[in-house]
Amino acid sequence: MESARVDRWLWAVRVTKTRPDAAAACRGGHVRVNNRPAKPATMVSPGDVVCARLGDRTRTVEVVRPIQKRVGAADAVTCYLDRTPPPPPAAAAPVAARDRGAGRPTKRDRRVLDKWRAQLR
Repeated sequence: MESARVDRWLWAVRVTKTRPDAAAACRGGHVRVNNRPAKPATMVSPGDVVCARLGDRTRTVEVVRPIQKRVGAADAVTCYLDRTPPPPPAAAAPVAARDRGAGRPTKRDRRVLDKWRAQLR
């Protein structure tokens, strides 16, 4: 087997949960093969690079072995090389804390908090 449909391959290697999800992503323009928009029937072969935007994440994988049927997770990992860049580190903003029982912030306190929040942006 030297090639497979991209929608079937994405489902088989567990990039998407279902094959209809993979086909819908292709039809919606969220899947690219070798930097070209891919239809569900686009064939992938070893060495092709598949970029799939699923939800808020973009996965970039290189096809090592095209497969037609869904396999176990351990076997699926051997069918691709994950080229997805690591996500940017989450900016941990310090949390403004008030003493328990101090009541609502005064107008002056709110202005100070607003000024402090504006500096963080």
